[in-house]
Amino acid sequence: MRRAVRQQLALVLVVAALAVTALWQWRHDASASPATLLPLDPDAITRVTLALPGHPTERYVRHDGHWWRDGEPPVAADEGRLEQLTGIAAAQALGWRPLSDFDPARIGLTHPVATLTLDDRTLRFGDTSATGPLRYVQVGDRVALVPILATPRPPKRDAIQLQP
Repeated sequence: MRRAVRQQLALVLVVAALAVTALWQWRHDASASPATLLPLDPDAITRVTLALPGHPTERYVRHDGHWWRDGEPPVAADEGRLEQLTGIAAAQALGWRPLSDFDPARIGLTHPVATLTLDDRTLRFGDTSATGPLRYVQVGDRVALVPILATPRPPKRDAIQLQP
């Protein structure tokens, strides 16, 4: 009987040690790889620049809670579009790897499909992944995979407000 109790106690200790190790690893991974593209609150972003190939660069600033196309004179911007662009900061990053693990040309980062700057943080959007509806995004010296829906798009023609 004593032998059975010792074996059960040893089994419980091993399972507890594995659970503690798994919890530690999970916390370590979560702190090393943020779950979002940028550690910015989308509502706190005040400057947006978007460069898309074949389109003029768009620059926006937030004044008094409203978005304006940067220029003289400032022109009111499509608030919904800017909400989508700033929301990309909170897009789910499904995994992070160092940029040095990739050949930037092979994942579309030498000629990105979009370059989005939110305040002073630049996101470069590369090709889509072969493994699913995901896109490579460079943030500094790291690359994340994000859902393809987080890719900036050109404005709709009727969303561009022209000066009278």
